[in-house]
Amino acid sequence: MSSATSLRTVGVMETFLALLAAVAATGFAAELFRSWRSRPRAHAGMWSLAMGAYALATWALFVGLAAGWSPAVFRTFYYLGAIVNIPFLAAGSVFLVVGPRAGRRFLTVAAVWALLGLGAVVVAPTAHRIEPGTLPEGSELFPFVVAVGGLSLPGPRLFAAVSGAVGTLVIVGLAAWSAVRFFSSNRRLALGNLLIVAGTLAPAVGGTSTALGEAGFFALSLLVGAVLLWSGYRVASSAPRSLTGRTEPVASAEPGR
Repeated sequence: MSSATSLRTVGVMETFLALLAAVAATGFAAELFRSWRSRPRAHAGMWSLAMGAYALATWALFVGLAAGWSPAVFRTFYYLGAIVNIPFLAAGSVFLVVGPRAGRRFLTVAAVWALLGLGAVVVAPTAHRIEPGTLPEGSELFPFVVAVGGLSLPGPRLFAAVSGAVGTLVIVGLAAWSAVRFFSSNRRLALGNLLIVAGTLAPAVGGTSTALGEAGFFALSLLVGAVLLWSGYRVASSAPRSLTGRTEPVASAEPGR
């Protein structure tokens, strides 16, 4: 097989995996939305919103790989996947585990952060044109600091870095704590939260591999993340209520880089 054919095959497979990831994330987001509509709860609303962002970001990835990247498509992918998704997932976990007061405070900070991040993504220039058939990195296109009207303001990469670090720490920490807490009394709830931890970390591993030059793993990591998150939610939600007093996991998790 020639090198040109190999590159084409990798591109087709990456696109196909992005499509599967988008379908899986959309299915999970739809299930969360139906759950929230049938019984409105703050944490379910946050998870539904966050997985909707995950799904839209993954659809933007699919469009970019299949039809070519435009600035709007890449900015949508980066904003929803790297800046919006994980803080709102974390907000849902805080609502459920820590309580409504802490959840509202965390949500307020996350919402303000998302609005500021939107401004940064909209005004930030891109360093160069995105080549067709490539998986662009935010670090290659966006500056860390944006100059606006003579002021140096935080750029999209800074918003993504903070969103990913803080959000992942909250989600993984609360899910792991819940898994340990219920390991003896409710193994299904514990297993569900461990699957959620794995689903949270999978896209981060894919983003790291992309930064190291192995872009072929990124769409796969999003697919694995969506499937693990959905599976974790299903497993934990089916845990016997009589053992714990609740049957829901403490988190779900992220897609962007």
